Amino acid sequence: MVARAGTKAGSTRARLLDAAERHLLANGADTLTLEAVAAAAEASKGGLLYHFPTKDALVEALVQRAVDGVDAVLATAAESQEPGAFARAFLDEGMPTGPGRGPVVQPDRLTAALVGAATIDPGFLEPLRNAYLRWQARLEHDGIDPVTATLVRLAVDGWWMASVLDLPPVSRELYVALRERLDAMTRP
Repeated sequence: MVARAGTKAGSTRARLLDAAERHLLANGADTLTLEAVAAAAEASKGGLLYHFPTKDALVEALVQRAVDGVDAVLATAAESQEPGAFARAFLDEGMPTGPGRGPVVQPDRLTAALVGAATIDPGFLEPLRNAYLRWQARLEHDGIDPVTATLVRLAVDGWWMASVLDLPPVSRELYVALRERLDAMTRP
């Protein structure tokens, strides 16, 4: 059965995935169990098993949901003919701006999925690897220099990884300046 958004099955599935994400971010992958996720989601273990028969299936679904979320954010830019639109969307997603945004990225859905996948079975990262192949191809055909577009991507990836690893952040002023410079690089 495919759970539809807004249905009880869809909301239960989302609640279970949300609980798994919270668990991974708070406790790491070593303590992730189906029982812990079911309890945190206030669902029965049978209800969890209906959606995710194994811990592996749960982690695979976390990775796919995270990739789908980023794909959804990038979808409009992917269709744009405006030079640099995709690189700017990638930048906006990874290094957000606005009140309370940056220089520290809060652990998020993608972080939780990657923590679980990398710890349990790095093979579960395959959907993310495939997404990066698509994203990189789109960046290389974004109407700006492919080296510049890739440099923006790698800067965003590095920023995100530093945040995930809780490395000392730069000042807010430096973050804003870095972000502005990267944005300027995406404009012909």
